[in-house]
Amino acid sequence: MTALTDPKDSDFRTDFTREPAGLKHFPALVLNADYRPLSYYPLSLWPWQDAVKAAFLERVDIVSEYEEVVRSPTTTIRIPSVVVLKDYVAPQKKVAFTRFNLFLRDEFSCQYCGAKGDLTFDHVVPRAAGGITSWENVVAACGRCNLRKGSKSLKQVGYHLRKPPRQPSSGELMNMGRKFPPNHLHESWMDFLYWDAELDA
Repeated sequence: MTALTDPKDSDFRTDFTREPAGLKHFPALVLNADYRPLSYYPLSLWPWQDAVKAAFLERVDIVSEYEEVVRSPTTTIRIPSVVVLKDYVAPQKKVAFTRFNLFLRDEFSCQYCGAKGDLTFDHVVPRAAGGITSWENVVAACGRCNLRKGSKSLKQVGYHLRKPPRQPSSGELMNMGRKFPPNHLHESWMDFLYWDAELDA
């Protein structure tokens, strides 16, 4: 079995499998003790081996299972599809300033024209003009807009930001990640992925 990451480890929240691979490898959705996913993007998924081991070590409760089973010489168990941690893992309060988190904050779209794909980042106030690398001065930008803007100001090129750049909270990034589900979602996960979303009137 794959080694299970200890919930007390600092990297616990990001040690997930990123590709459900059409669900053929039977990943388990990992919920915090409050029955919310530990992460939406990437979705908090464990390989089935980790989920089985965590259940055996009594670190999680099994909420739902696949039809498929695994066998040992003495035991047959159904593969978990949803597990919930017995101990609550507090979310990180401060969001790391990384390229990935910046793109997630900006919904993977250029903050000047709205294009998606071919993204880089741009200093709103150019570094040549004293602009610093911070949440409040860096935005996602497509290659075309970034090239055109160069070291000019927004006024000089006639650009307008789609929204003011600022440091997001961990909760805001979590909610943003809900907009980008993986291509493959098992039916047993659905009640736990969007249950806290507002209902349409």
